[in-house]
Amino acid sequence: MSPRARRVRIARISRRRSAQPPKVVALGGGMGLSASLAALRRITGDLTAVVTVADDGGSSGRLRDELGVLPPGDLRKALAALCGDDDWGQTWARVIQHRFQSKGELHEHAVGNLLIVALWEQLGDHVQALDLVGKLLGAHGRVLPMSAVPLELQALVKGHDPERAEDVDTVRGQANVALTRGEVQSVHLVPHDPPAVPDAVAAVLDADWVVLGPGSWFSSVIPHLLVPELLEALTETKARKVLSLNLAPQPGETEGFSPQRHLEVLGRHAPKLALDVVLADEAAVPDRDSLTDAAKRLGAAVELAPVAQAAGSPKHDPELLAAAYDRIFRMHGRIGPWR
Repeated sequence: MSPRARRVRIARISRRRSAQPPKVVALGGGMGLSASLAALRRITGDLTAVVTVADDGGSSGRLRDELGVLPPGDLRKALAALCGDDDWGQTWARVIQHRFQSKGELHEHAVGNLLIVALWEQLGDHVQALDLVGKLLGAHGRVLPMSAVPLELQALVKGHDPERAEDVDTVRGQANVALTRGEVQSVHLVPHDPPAVPDAVAAVLDADWVVLGPGSWFSSVIPHLLVPELLEALTETKARKVLSLNLAPQPGETEGFSPQRHLEVLGRHAPKLALDVVLADEAAVPDRDSLTDAAKRLGAAVELAPVAQAAGSPKHDPELLAAAYDRIFRMHGRIGPWR
């Protein structure tokens, strides 16, 4: 897309924002959810992020082990992505993402993780604390955990041990699942039926659109479908649902996966879940017919659009992704331009 075409598309989005925006809920975790939020905040002011809480690595894992709290890292990243482009927003985004460098216990702890955990301890309420951090940052949206209890991700992996290529082992922990050298067969949560955060369920039921993905498929996207109350809300909501595919397979977790295989494994984990739209980067789909067939089995149409930062880049361009979401919301909405 030429620079001029991009400016025209973004200008159209800006003009349309004067209309009443849709209520959008975005589900995911990590950098994939951050990319989606950075795009969605450009086209709606009614935005809620529902974030996975199974992270057990890095600063989040250390705080989780030491204090028994929810892992705050993905929640922090979502809040940073919702910060505005003005000086206030960008300054706070940098502050909460800042990591200490030292030879002591603070090494690699993120400022935002410590702030979030401190407010949890002060207020005793996960949702109230996150709302307060969002207010401080001037966040363009709300961030909620998908569950109020820390979760452990477990996966059945074929060939996790290279010397036993045909054996299937249970791999425990999100960090280990993400880095496995084997083939992930399925994932589940411990506990198996964790309670959903009521505000997250209410947001899904009240939404006009629900966006799932992009992100680490087995450790950030599919876990939302393993929380019974959240899956029930996703099944019952009148909102339309768009699944945003990754730009490329993730080394380890989805090594060698085609775009359609991502849909197939998601369908196996939530066979009753129907989708409306599957969004994919047009340059990342070598076999459009196979993707279309896989999407139809989930009840969805396929929308292809250029959403990568540059040719061959594994990162989404927030403006191009915003334009793609904007087009989908308008073309596939039930009642025309915004409710």
